[in-house]
Amino acid sequence: MNLELIDLIIIALYGISLFGIALWVSREPVGHKKDTEDYFLAGRSLPWWAIGASLIASNISAEQIIGQSGQGFAVGIAIAAYEWQAAIVLLIVAKWFLPIFLKRNIYTMPQYLDQRYGHGVKTMMSFYWIILYTAVNLTTVLWLGGLAVASLTGLSIMWSMAALAAFALLYSLYGGLKAVALTDIIQVVILILGGLAITWIALDQVGGESAGAWGGMTRLYEEVPGHFEMILDTDNPAYNDLPGIWTLLGGLWVLHFSYWGFNQYIIQRALGAESLAEAQKGLAFAAFLKLFIPLIVVIPGIAAVILAQQGALDGAALAEKSDGTYGELMKLAPAGLRGLVFAALIAAIVSSLASMMNSISTIFTMDIYKTRFQEKHENHYVMVGRISAFVAMIIALFLARPFVGGFASGFQTVQEYSGFIAPGIVVVFLLGFFWRKTTAAGAFGALLGSILFNVMLKFGMPDIPFIIRVWLVFMACLAAAVILSLMSKQTEATQPLQLDDINFSTNSTFNRLAVAVVVILVGLYIYLW
Repeated sequence: MNLELIDLIIIALYGISLFGIALWVSREPVGHKKDTEDYFLAGRSLPWWAIGASLIASNISAEQIIGQSGQGFAVGIAIAAYEWQAAIVLLIVAKWFLPIFLKRNIYTMPQYLDQRYGHGVKTMMSFYWIILYTAVNLTTVLWLGGLAVASLTGLSIMWSMAALAAFALLYSLYGGLKAVALTDIIQVVILILGGLAITWIALDQVGGESAGAWGGMTRLYEEVPGHFEMILDTDNPAYNDLPGIWTLLGGLWVLHFSYWGFNQYIIQRALGAESLAEAQKGLAFAAFLKLFIPLIVVIPGIAAVILAQQGALDGAALAEKSDGTYGELMKLAPAGLRGLVFAALIAAIVSSLASMMNSISTIFTMDIYKTRFQEKHENHYVMVGRISAFVAMIIALFLARPFVGGFASGFQTVQEYSGFIAPGIVVVFLLGFFWRKTTAAGAFGALLGSILFNVMLKFGMPDIPFIIRVWLVFMACLAAAVILSLMSKQTEATQPLQLDDINFSTNSTFNRLAVAVVVILVGLYIYLW
């Protein structure tokens, strides 16, 4: 075991504190029982800072910390495109999508599809999302988190995953979204502090006693310049995952809009806002924080290249399995600080697990179960939500090794699997928002075509990078939805969205944050091109 007594004390104090705070923020007035709005949407009372912090805590999990650190080691700063482009998407979602969802009092993304296209499209997407969240997202976070925990504690990966799952279940099942979102504020602080500590330690070791951390950063830039290129050349070994200019022009935007705009476990925080203005500020705050995430997840991975050359890390093992990079870097931290960093990693993992469970339970309860078993008491639906979250976690625990364990990069694996349905999702929502003639037939065509076109291209043209494939599938789904909509008639279940009563204007705080984010991003891309 690489953890000492002081590390274990810090981790234990963190766990007890988090659990206690979750119970405290979830308490209800005497005589009040949680209803579905309390449990699934935090009573629509979340302020902007809680929304922004929770978005980051939910997103930055094992697949980012461990997966992107591993990609930083193998590829370099180019993997930061997943973080930086997401910042732009968050701003677009805040300005153009949130006003629609909040004006229509949406609980879930399938609920919007029901209002727009009817019950059939809603049911299909409900099952799509539950399968994706359970079999891909939960399994990936559990597996990568288990790898890191196992590397420091000596536990088996299975027991490590079980411990993470149990912790996430304990603090989230009782309180629902409110417990998840408000404890995420603590998670984000610990996550950033722990991530900065690892970055500093790694750079300090690269720089040596004379140059320090800043000298280490300079040395990285001089000795591994290929790891500081945002746009990869065609001869780069990682081009198939990050195909040069296509990371700016192609399917990465489709993945981002699917994830940040129409992904239940992300957008659910904004749906629980106390007002539209608070939700928009929360997303702008998250966009601003996104700019700094590569500093704590990608830069340490790049530093590991030099540390492996120096013999401070096992270079051969990392070259074979880059997902082990962050776990190895944590071993460099001194006792005490190692416990804080480990707590930060646990914070990221359990936050995402809890968020995914809450979203699975929301979709299953509100969009599948409640449509079949109506007029039950609110307490009944809350209990169903808790049971469904528990079952999803157990399923994911046993699927993690066979589904994710054999892949070289967990981060790239989850992106590719998500890419099978992302194009159809984005087409259905965008056309549903902004093209009144879209019909249920067009929506079905896009959703089914997303899987069909992906399978055809993946096996028929396997050399196409998956980001380009996602873009081609998106264009094919868009064409299929338009053609089928023009060939079919509107039905009573298909209700074109009325936008006349929706205000898309934003306040000055949001506008200033948005401008700052865009200016910083443009500067970063110009410098690192």
